[in-house]
Amino acid sequence: MKIGIFFGGPSREREISFAGGRTVYDNLDKSLFEAVPVFVDSKGNFILLDWHYIYKGTIRDFYPPVSALPPSQLPVQVYLESLGDLTQAEQDSIIAEVGRRVQPHELRELMDFAFLALHGPGGEDGAIQGLLEWYGIPYSGSGILPSAFGINKVAQKKLLKALDRPTPDFRVISTEDWDAADPAATLDYLVRELGLPLVFKAPRQGSSIGISILREADVAKFAAAMERSLFRKTVTQQEWRALSYQEQIVWVQQLIDIREGIGLPVVMELRDANLKRKGDYNSNTQKVIYRPEELLELLDRWLQYAGSAQLTSTDGEAQVLVESFVQGREFSCIVVEDGTGKPLALPPTEIVKGEEMFDYRSKYLPGLARKVTPIDLPEADIQRIRESCEEMFDTFGFQVYARLDGFIQADGTLFLNDPNTTSGMLPASFFFHQAAEIGLNPSQFLTFLIRTSLAARRRGGMQPVRLAGLLGQLDAAVASRQQQERSRIKVAVIMGGYSSERHISVESGRNIYEKLSSSVKYEPVPVFLTGNSQEFRLYVLPINVMLKDNADDIREKIELAEAGHATHPILARIRQEAQAITSTYAGQAVEQPRRITFPELAEEVSEVFIALHGRPGEDGALQRELEQYGLPYNGSGVASSSITINKFETNRKLREAGLRVAEHRMASRLEWTADPEGFYQSLETQFPYPFIAKPADDGCSSAVKKIKNRAELTAFTRLIFRDQEDLMAADATVLHLGFKEEFPQKEAFLVETLIERDGAAHFLEVTGGLLTHWGENGELQVEVFEASEALATGEVLSLEEKFLAGEGQNITPARYAPDPVERQRISEEVKAELRRVAEVLDIQGYARIDAFVRVRQNSAVEVLIIEVNSLPGMTPATCIFHQTALAGYTPYQFIDQILEFGKKRAENLELKA
Repeated sequence: MKIGIFFGGPSREREISFAGGRTVYDNLDKSLFEAVPVFVDSKGNFILLDWHYIYKGTIRDFYPPVSALPPSQLPVQVYLESLGDLTQAEQDSIIAEVGRRVQPHELRELMDFAFLALHGPGGEDGAIQGLLEWYGIPYSGSGILPSAFGINKVAQKKLLKALDRPTPDFRVISTEDWDAADPAATLDYLVRELGLPLVFKAPRQGSSIGISILREADVAKFAAAMERSLFRKTVTQQEWRALSYQEQIVWVQQLIDIREGIGLPVVMELRDANLKRKGDYNSNTQKVIYRPEELLELLDRWLQYAGSAQLTSTDGEAQVLVESFVQGREFSCIVVEDGTGKPLALPPTEIVKGEEMFDYRSKYLPGLARKVTPIDLPEADIQRIRESCEEMFDTFGFQVYARLDGFIQADGTLFLNDPNTTSGMLPASFFFHQAAEIGLNPSQFLTFLIRTSLAARRRGGMQPVRLAGLLGQLDAAVASRQQQERSRIKVAVIMGGYSSERHISVESGRNIYEKLSSSVKYEPVPVFLTGNSQEFRLYVLPINVMLKDNADDIREKIELAEAGHATHPILARIRQEAQAITSTYAGQAVEQPRRITFPELAEEVSEVFIALHGRPGEDGALQRELEQYGLPYNGSGVASSSITINKFETNRKLREAGLRVAEHRMASRLEWTADPEGFYQSLETQFPYPFIAKPADDGCSSAVKKIKNRAELTAFTRLIFRDQEDLMAADATVLHLGFKEEFPQKEAFLVETLIERDGAAHFLEVTGGLLTHWGENGELQVEVFEASEALATGEVLSLEEKFLAGEGQNITPARYAPDPVERQRISEEVKAELRRVAEVLDIQGYARIDAFVRVRQNSAVEVLIIEVNSLPGMTPATCIFHQTALAGYTPYQFIDQILEFGKKRAENLELKA
């Protein structure tokens, strides 16, 4: 069956939609379905996307293509709407670089079924559903009317009030009322009617976009909350002039972020009587601004004269929904239709937040909020939540599935609000997280949803004879698929660990699991590693535990199972209710985590994929254990791994081989303890500020900091040499550590000179992947991919920017020069240097090498190596997949190549032995 996956779209949630569409594309069962990627751009064009663009980190990494972008010196990527009003021919030219335009009437020739991963306006509001109905194409999820209702928060509130269902009191303020109102009087009215705190919502947005909470009767904060929901921003002359140029760039970057800012284009409006005295300006001047450079320039120029400027998104909101605050425990519950079309609520998940609001970042970045499933309440209360969600599902006429959010108060009062007819589909989202509790992995759950959607469309009267035929074919194929499970190669995917990168490791491991589970060749077995450097403990994970939010949640579930903690009665109940679904699509019930030894692992699986980062995993210790039991594995061997885990030793070895690296030295705890002042002065003498400080034996960007002064050096040293587990708040503040940002404890850290432009004509940070092969005569061959150019929003690339969907800005291939021929010449030189690194360090399997590249005025190329990752991150958004796609490998093919290399290496070692 050909499944058209619709993703992207015009909404502010397009990046989550893009990442969710990729999840669906990867997880569709390859023995049942053929995926057809239909990318929807921000102007609503349908594009049959060339497959390799699916693996870009963000939409802006490939669309609009670099060739369509105007020259820019700002480190900011833009969306299509920043190119202004384009003609049809101009749009066609842009589309042709990434795929081909598809007219609506062509859709039914491309697909048998449409899977909708679109969010927000244009995706969840009935618009795309109506188009597909017109052309007779069955689609996933709810139909036109429930979709239109599901996106309108104001309409939902009115219906809940009319039905006498518990819902927070509310008021609606239109833009016209707001513009004419006295803010102080309006705030007094809202506080009198609704009390404090107040919750402000954009009525037609999802993912907590445009939401804020006002806890005090402060008029300025009230106005800011209103502006956030209307997607406006007012900046005063005083505020703007207080910012440095670099701070102004960051301000613009944050403003044009469609998720947490207001996006582009914007209308700039100036209201200032002083303007009347200036010849070039008129009072109440308005201008539409499309590009970041234009916005930066005009703000700088206009705020010389105007007291303030108001910026309004051209795609903002016309109303703000203001609600009274609900004090209670927050939960989210997925409801699906069972085989008979009746709603079945999955186990509700409690959202335990570190911040007061479950915002966009908390939803999608692992570790920022905990998801506890089921919510820790008496069984009767959990069942009441489930029944209320099933009732709302019925009342609103939802179909197939929906995500319902709510609060339960201390007195038992239950509030449901903000239903979503298209849930976020990232691998660890509520969508897959709760389905796993009944035993369905993402691939199986998607198959179930496609089947359920076909049945729902048929019940709704869409081509009943044709859809009955499709249902019959799918049911037969699903039954046949169960027989194929027995013949696939078993691969243990080892994830987790105990380093500061354990959460990213789980993201990588899950991604590998999902790529393999939807294949016809491999049967992945998820294995969690915990313990310490003296003892590795391995646990085979059931799917529901593997899809917990992060590594700490997984470890907690393992500890509870080992302590004999019984299955929660509500989970047992739901699994019983869902037995018909589970037996059809999964074939087996959910189990508990199971401790396994290395000898037992060797009996159960044929090979291993190590998805660990840092120690253990990249240091050779685990590889040594696997070799002892004859288990093939991915990545480099013991000797090479023991060098590349140590950045100091890696740099030393590369320098000895004539490669360029930063000046560096180790700074030890013993040295600091003996004489702190001498320690600091020694570093300051050798490394003028600013310089880089980082752990020597952690990978990625864990605790990598640009140190600019003595205060930051002191704070970094105190944190990394601390005795306690918790961070010292004052030092964390000095280093501007983010919420829940981890900082490892070490006995020494690495100090390096800051690599800078140094007068080069062109200077950029790149990350390049490589893959090794066995030649015909058994020799090792190194294939180096086109490197990606990494754009950091902060001083150094963060973990989120490297690995999480929608966060990083990576341009692949790297923009070494405007001229294509010159760009490729430089690229070949860079790749040659990265190949030398691989050869010097005896890297095998695959790796990622980070470097800075300087291109001098005379076109000479300098490559300065930063670090080598022998087990690079394999999360869905990591740029190594962008690079392999350019070389013609899908992520699955890349993973298959890695596994085949490891298997061949093990065979060679066995022959030699």
